[in-house]
Amino acid sequence: MRIDLHTHSTASDGTDSPAGLISAAELAGLDVIAVTDHDTTSGWSEAVSALPPGMRMLPGAELSCESPDGLGGTVTVHLLAYLFDPASEPLVAEQARLRAERRVRLHRMAARMAADGFPVDPDELMAALPPDSPAGRPHLAQALMRAGVVGSVDEAFDRFLGSGGSYLLPRTDTPVERAIAMIADAGGVTVIAHPFARARGPVITPEVIADLAALGLSGVEVDHPNHDEPTRAELRELAGRLDLVMTGSSDYHGTNKTIRLGQETTDPGQFEALVARAKPGSCPVWERQLS
Repeated sequence: MRIDLHTHSTASDGTDSPAGLISAAELAGLDVIAVTDHDTTSGWSEAVSALPPGMRMLPGAELSCESPDGLGGTVTVHLLAYLFDPASEPLVAEQARLRAERRVRLHRMAARMAADGFPVDPDELMAALPPDSPAGRPHLAQALMRAGVVGSVDEAFDRFLGSGGSYLLPRTDTPVERAIAMIADAGGVTVIAHPFARARGPVITPEVIADLAALGLSGVEVDHPNHDEPTRAELRELAGRLDLVMTGSSDYHGTNKTIRLGQETTDPGQFEALVARAKPGSCPVWERQLS
């Protein structure tokens, strides 16, 4: 089995529609694909409807969280959540808050760039996005590409929008401890995404992962394009010591990144272990695929 547990569609900041993502997964020879758009489950229905015989879609989302960094400060972490009840009221409310804040933040960033003479229109940028979608920096990066300011999304992040960039604005993310508890209460499981991707910016320490494991964290994303082999070995040792599931994923965003769908995959045994930690019957979208 080939299993990719971290992908994005146009429901957040990918470039493939949910149905297009499933078609791409079939071409990539995947047996299981998780749809994990940022702070939304709106792509689940379309993705499941597009599944070919023999393929399964693991319902998920990537949650934006704030965490202690283990060094006395705080840092942004991304939490992959799977197999939760999408109708859980606390979760629905928090995801709605995050999406609304993302949209306000993106408009403000675009307005600052426009005020400095960049050829972007913040109102046009927001009007082009689906209503209530989780707007993100890649959408502004794409606008800069269309205007000829940069040649790629990566260049836009490196020059303007990434950590330390002059147009980056802060946001209020969910405390990671609360996010883990919310997903558990909704019957789901959680995995820390690319926890040691140091090239992206500051990361949490192993001690923080141990603390989160004690609070109910289910796993860590070990095999990821931003993890080199020594980092993966470090995470495997840590996961083994803490009894955490080890996943592998591409973090595919379509043409927004050069990463291929299925570039990194999850061991089938680890996948089954992850599914086994969820509450049976909590996610109707998944249960229908098993019936």
